[in-house]
Amino acid sequence: MENNIISLGQDQVKARQNTFITNVYGLMTGALAITGFIAWYVMGDQNLIEKIRPNYMILLLLELGVVMGLSFLLGKVSVNVARLLFVIYSALNGLTFGVILSFFTTASIASTFLITAGTFGIMSLYGYVTKKDLTSMGRILMMALIGIIIASVVNFFLNSPQIYWVITYVGVVIFVGLVAYDTQKLKVLATKLEGEEMEHKASIIGALTLYLDFINLFLLLLRIMGRRR
Repeated sequence: MENNIISLGQDQVKARQNTFITNVYGLMTGALAITGFIAWYVMGDQNLIEKIRPNYMILLLLELGVVMGLSFLLGKVSVNVARLLFVIYSALNGLTFGVILSFFTTASIASTFLITAGTFGIMSLYGYVTKKDLTSMGRILMMALIGIIIASVVNFFLNSPQIYWVITYVGVVIFVGLVAYDTQKLKVLATKLEGEEMEHKASIIGALTLYLDFINLFLLLLRIMGRRR
């Protein structure tokens, strides 16, 4: 009898985790689809690219503002507003992505995307099923991420090819690890959420986190594998 109760509890936890992760991946996939579609449209319109380029930094600042707003104001806005902010961010990212991708061949973009998707899927699955606690690894990766961000800022002035490639390869390792860590973190979070609104908001932030992991991993791999037009 006691074993049946324990088993039922475990089944409920797994079901809750599966539902939450499914919602997260649904939102993330939708955001990637929006970004991808807009980027593809921009790539095919040289006139639009020429209009975006002078305003590129403004768009990046807008993206940063939307992400910060979504992260810091999540508790104060409704679920619908949070979703709208996520959609807006995805769309803005599509505009900037379109300019970046216009420098690369379609074949190299497609192959890089497939490799990114495959790597992301494998590492996310590992993070979900592993029994190993990845918390310590996550802390190290976050510190390393801060390190390469600082190095990137410094290299903006130094313009060193060596530093550029070190940042690129280290960045790939960092984001590959973060995919697994963030997935496990979301799996654990699913068991601590109380209330439907909190679950919806957490799924949006979770989707944003994995979306950023995917996007950054893709951009870093594109540096390595991308072929210029």
